[in-house]
Amino acid sequence: MRRTVRSIVTALALGFAIYFAARAIWWTEQPTAPLFMVAAIGLYLAATLTAVLAGAGHSIRLPAGPGFLALGTSLAVPTLVSLSLPPDAREAPFATWYIGAIGLLAVICIVRRRMVCGWVMLAALIVSSSLYLGIDRAFTLGLVGSITWVVVAQLLVLFWGRAVRDTERLADIQRAVSAWNATQEVRQRERRVRAQLALAVAGPVLSRTVAAHGHLSEQERLDARLAEGTLRDELRGAVLLNDAVRASIADARRRGAMVTVFDEGGMEGVPADRVGQIRAELAEVVAGSRSNRVIIRAGRDDRVAVTVVGRAAGGAHDDDAVDLWHEIPRRAD
Repeated sequence: MRRTVRSIVTALALGFAIYFAARAIWWTEQPTAPLFMVAAIGLYLAATLTAVLAGAGHSIRLPAGPGFLALGTSLAVPTLVSLSLPPDAREAPFATWYIGAIGLLAVICIVRRRMVCGWVMLAALIVSSSLYLGIDRAFTLGLVGSITWVVVAQLLVLFWGRAVRDTERLADIQRAVSAWNATQEVRQRERRVRAQLALAVAGPVLSRTVAAHGHLSEQERLDARLAEGTLRDELRGAVLLNDAVRASIADARRRGAMVTVFDEGGMEGVPADRVGQIRAELAEVVAGSRSNRVIIRAGRDDRVAVTVVGRAAGGAHDDDAVDLWHEIPRRAD
């Protein structure tokens, strides 16, 4: 789409340039210095082609060299045309072609983001046409049209730039909304998975409890405690869990240990492959512990991802004695 629009605009600019050049050679009176007229036409065509095509494939901004060439052309062409004709022929239709031609060249410079060159060229055109034709006749013979072209081109460039910025801002907002929707979908899936897990874990226990009117056997009470602990683990530290970790925690609870899981963001930013390694190491540590109380904590730390602390009852000063301390780093050694 962008290439199509650029091709159309380029074709229009070249078409108008050829029109002005053809108008210039349609002499109704013989110039007194025809070489000046031919030189003006050649210089104008060269400057226009250069301004339209130079660097167009890489950037919309006109390079400095072609910009100075266009500026010099706007100063030279009116003088060459006027010097090639006697004073009484300078108002002929073929003699005033440079008014529209230089206006077109100024428009090309503005469209290609050389605004200063374009406005200086317009000022030079106003001065030169007023000098050779008179200010009133210059406006009558086409200067108003050239000024209008330049003003409209400047406004279109400004509005186009604003539209591009607004479009980019809307695109950023759309990407942010899409990312937010994707995050919400992930969270909804996680909630559905946790709800299904809760039903799978707690459903049978609740059904037996209702059916037994609360009179449970020791095994059923143990199953209820395991179910309650499993649900609490899923709510507090689901990111730390996989099947191996869940199985090792369940085994620790069956032998009477109290296991507590806390996730405080310690796994954020850890690569997915490293997360799998951390979970595998955590499962081994919990399976090998013999502590009465096991605390698994994933705190925010630059070095340590997960800390496992084991306490055994009967320590000094009636406090639990630490008999297990294991840190799992965020990065593999």
